[in-house]
Amino acid sequence: MAKDLEMGYLLDFYGDVLTEKQREMLRQYYNDDLSLSEIGENFGITRQGARDAIKHGENALKELEEKVGFAARYRRVQQKLEELEQMVIDARFECTGPQGLTTTEYEHQLTKMLKLIRSIDEANES
Repeated sequence: MAKDLEMGYLLDFYGDVLTEKQREMLRQYYNDDLSLSEIGENFGITRQGARDAIKHGENALKELEEKVGFAARYRRVQQKLEELEQMVIDARFECTGPQGLTTTEYEHQLTKMLKLIRSIDEANES
């Protein structure tokens, strides 16, 4: 299942580099969960022809990701932004809660956020 999610993600990210036919076959296979026979029927080709076209499209997407790595880089940045968002939510709650944060605790939270922001640049570069 994870492999299907990964391919669906690569299709969303790089799908425009494929031919319209390849993109649609991959979309039907991964997003619509159609069988190879159904896809072959939709395109007027054999089951084997559908399989070959899908494999060719998969290989093109994987090769592109290996070369440029934009999808993985985007995911890393998104993960860091989600972490940062949660830290801000937590800090806002702690600042407005009944106990409140001390200046030292507040400084510690801001330092953690700053480190996370800086790590976004590192994630984007790797």
